[in-house]
Amino acid sequence: MNARTALAAPALIVAGLLSLSGCSAYDSLVHKYSTSTFDDANAFDRSAEVDASWIPADATDIALRTSTLEDAADAVILLTSDSPLSDDCREVDRYSAPSWVLDDAPDPYEAESVFACGDWSVIEGDGGWFGWTPNSPEERAAATAAG
Repeated sequence: MNARTALAAPALIVAGLLSLSGCSAYDSLVHKYSTSTFDDANAFDRSAEVDASWIPADATDIALRTSTLEDAADAVILLTSDSPLSDDCREVDRYSAPSWVLDDAPDPYEAESVFACGDWSVIEGDGGWFGWTPNSPEERAAATAAG
């Protein structure tokens, strides 16, 4: 095998893998995240690998993006819901921001406050909620003090 072939082979293998599995593999390899969707809160509870107890029971059209890095807790969720968040969530000043955004999510940098729901920070979006984890220790402490 000549040097050109040796250098080209890995690139061709990666290109082939990406074409077979589409954007999901590309996002996982390049951007280090994976995106899943769920029809409703029940489907999310059954299949999602993150704990987001703040999600209202009437939630639909749930999009979840998680890190593909081992032991990384980063995640974002965008959902549609007419319900308020649970009483366990406390409105506090915003100190954190998500690792990623999702299409149609509100701009977290425009929010002066968030609802701290355990390790999640959540803001109201157009017709639902957008949340991310991890949030900041300041948000968790302020929520505890307010509770």
